[in-house]
Amino acid sequence: MRAGAYSPNHIGNDAAIFNLVADQLRKRGCVVNVYSEEQFIAGAVDEHIIVNMCREQRSISELQRREDAGDLVLNSGYGIENCVRERMCRILMGSNLSYPQSLVVNTNEGVRDRLAAAGIERCWIKRADEHTRHKEDVSYVRHAEEAQEVLQEYFLRGISRAVINRHLDGELVKFYGVLGTDFFHCFAPNASDNSRSVFDAGSLRSMCESAADVLGVVVYGGDCVVEADGTVSIIDFDDWPSFAPCRAEAAPYIAREILQRVKKFQKK
Repeated sequence: MRAGAYSPNHIGNDAAIFNLVADQLRKRGCVVNVYSEEQFIAGAVDEHIIVNMCREQRSISELQRREDAGDLVLNSGYGIENCVRERMCRILMGSNLSYPQSLVVNTNEGVRDRLAAAGIERCWIKRADEHTRHKEDVSYVRHAEEAQEVLQEYFLRGISRAVINRHLDGELVKFYGVLGTDFFHCFAPNASDNSRSVFDAGSLRSMCESAADVLGVVVYGGDCVVEADGTVSIIDFDDWPSFAPCRAEAAPYIAREILQRVKKFQKK
C-alpha cells in the first residue's frame, strides 16, 4: 500500500482502489497478502509477484532491485521513478507528446531572466525531485517575481530542484486508464451543467496510452488541458492514482491485466 505521506488528501481513496483490486484478485482465485510501504522497505515482503502503489524513494529502489532480479513488479519501479516530475517532463517532451513549455531549475538560482527569455509569465512551479507530498509542492504563480519567491520557499524547505510549466488557458480534463485494456475514463471536472465539454476522447486516450507506454506504467491517470483551438496537452501524469470517480469500474480491469501478466510471468 502507499505510505500516507504520499497520499496528500487521498489516503482513503488510495486505500480504497488498492483494496478493491485485491478483492478482485481474490475472487479470481489468487492469494493476496497486503503490506504497508513501511513493511516493504523493512524487508518484510518475500513474494515474487508485487503489486504496489509505492512512491517513497527507498521503495522505488527496492522495486527496481526486485524487478532486476526477475520478480514481477506492477507498476514497475522504473515507471514510478519516471513519473517523478523532472524525469516525466524530460521524457514527455523528448517523446513529442503535447506538454507545456517547461524549464527545469535549481531552486537557489535566479530565474527571472530565463522566464523572460522563454516568454513565460503565468506558470506552475512543481517540486522536481520526488512525488508530491504536500499541496505546497505545486504552486501557481502570476509573474517572474512571484516565481522567484516561491522557488526561494522551496529552497528553504529543502527542495533543490523544480519544474516550471507554462500555464495553459483552457478546460481541465482528468483521465484514468489501464494500459493494455479497454478501460479509459475521462471527464471535465469544472464544466458547468449548461456547457458541453468538447474534446476528442479517442485522441486523448491514444495520447495517454502513448505516455503510459513511454513512461513504463500500466495503471495510470493524470490531467490535461484542452485549449480553445482544440490542442490537448498533458500537464500531469500519475502512476496508479486513486481512481476516485471510477474505482468500482476500474478495479476489475486492473485485476484482469495483473492476472494476464502473472500468467505470462509464470510461464517463463
